[in-house]
Amino acid sequence: MKEEKNSRRSFLTKTIAGISGTVIATGLPLSALASNTNIEVLDVKHDFLTKPYLQAPTNDGITIMWLTNQLCLNWVEYGETEKLGIKVQQCAHGMMNINSKINTVTLTNLKSDTTYYYKVFSKQILDFQPYKITFGDIINSETYHFKTLNPKAKEVSWLVLNDIHDRPKSFGELIQLNQNKPYDFVFLNGDMFDYQTDENQIINHLLNPCSIFSTEKPFMLVRGNHETRGKYSRNLLDYYYNYDKKEYYTFKMGPVFTIVLDTGEDKKDSHPVYGGTVNYDSYREEQAVWLEKQMKSKAFKNAPFRVVMMHIPHYHSDEEHGTTECRRLFGPLFEKYRIDLFVAGHTHEYGMFEPNKDHSYHFVIGGGPETGIRTLIRIEANPKVLNLQMLNDSGKEIGLFQLNSKR
Repeated sequence: MKEEKNSRRSFLTKTIAGISGTVIATGLPLSALASNTNIEVLDVKHDFLTKPYLQAPTNDGITIMWLTNQLCLNWVEYGETEKLGIKVQQCAHGMMNINSKINTVTLTNLKSDTTYYYKVFSKQILDFQPYKITFGDIINSETYHFKTLNPKAKEVSWLVLNDIHDRPKSFGELIQLNQNKPYDFVFLNGDMFDYQTDENQIINHLLNPCSIFSTEKPFMLVRGNHETRGKYSRNLLDYYYNYDKKEYYTFKMGPVFTIVLDTGEDKKDSHPVYGGTVNYDSYREEQAVWLEKQMKSKAFKNAPFRVVMMHIPHYHSDEEHGTTECRRLFGPLFEKYRIDLFVAGHTHEYGMFEPNKDHSYHFVIGGGPETGIRTLIRIEANPKVLNLQMLNDSGKEIGLFQLNSKR
């Protein structure tokens, strides 16, 4: 009997460890289910699943995320030197978050234009009873650093990747084309995946590949049409942190006011592949109302450069439903409020288009995902000039736009 019991416990351990990110019908992660049902999880090393990664930088704050393989009590220690000295925990409604392996801590009230050092810590929870919590080991990351934004900055630069489509090596191969030139963040312009299957895919095909920069430089993301597909697509939103916790948002860095739109799916909502489970038409309508409000703001009007980034291009693309709806809803507003630059992906054919009868602004589409047609886009701006350079994956420059400010 003892041998049979040990065999069963070993099987449970292997099963739970192998699919620890899976959510089952209870709505709880398996590790939580194991604890709540007294199933003993054995021989699973308490460890990080990812390095910490930076999100949503501001003048006085930043968000730090990381994943663990077990439920933990988590915190960040940070400071202006490597001695750190300040401790912050994720807390909501008076309770610290200890029931998730996805950990999010937002640092606030920081000094602008200041370098901070930080570590993340996770304290293992061995047992969680109503009146007694038993803790285990504490693990911590290396010390990393970041810099808060400068509200008076005269320059900004960033890199754009799109249409990776579950090719994790592309992150490193494309980023290295930048050749260590400075940049403030990386923007992921949709279709990092073919579709979402489980947590391991998000870790192995996005978060860990981005760790070559994301411990010290944030990434921002907008969904492509392929981020809306698959049984885990609705969970994907838990793994990154956009401004205002929305999938469409704005931010201003240096002389550039940037608008990010979530273009949704390219097919009609009624298409049988969705099984009646989506409503992207109303979602795009909602964004159009929001978009005009942003374009009426003083920050938008006064910015030397106005940039829009979204996955599906409304011109130089196809005539699918998503494309034409973006054209109908967003295109007139881009003209009315006079944007300067538009950056998209989706078509898998890179292109750089001067203003024409359809659009009065420069129009850029990144390539991908296969070797030979992948691209890296680099954008840098000061109050007078914005430069956009596109490189193919051999490092050759295949396009360059130089825009002069009209304001």
